[in-house]
Amino acid sequence: MTELPIAQTLHRKGHWHGPADWVRLDYEARFLRRKRLETGAGAPFLVDLPQTVSLDHGDALELADGRLIEVIAAPEPLCEVRGDLPRLAWHIGNRHTPCQVEPDRLLIRRDHVLQEMLQKLGADLHEVEAPFTPEGGAYGHGRTHDHSH
Repeated sequence: MTELPIAQTLHRKGHWHGPADWVRLDYEARFLRRKRLETGAGAPFLVDLPQTVSLDHGDALELADGRLIEVIAAPEPLCEVRGDLPRLAWHIGNRHTPCQVEPDRLLIRRDHVLQEMLQKLGADLHEVEAPFTPEGGAYGHGRTHDHSH
């Protein structure tokens, strides 16, 4: 049995360069510490980081032999929200829902209950397929899960 190459080093977007293979992961799969993955070229490898992290589109995992694996955010089913964005963003945030904030739209994961609420608030909604890169937590990098700030 051949041992898998191991990635124990994470380089954040903009802090690495050079040729790289890639791995395409959705929002949920980009939150990890230890996991077996497969590159776009079909090569398996093991991620074994010291702590759980939220990987961002453009980050790179470094294998023990120095090879780099770029993280690509995979398209997933989302809901595009347009309208009075500050007001709508407040209601989304009040429900602790991950939200990608852009100048002319908000993106959230599809949720019929949330979508119904947003429609009642006057939002213009469209279902889209796109990479999901929501805002990180206000009290640190990456995702937040509770109020123990």
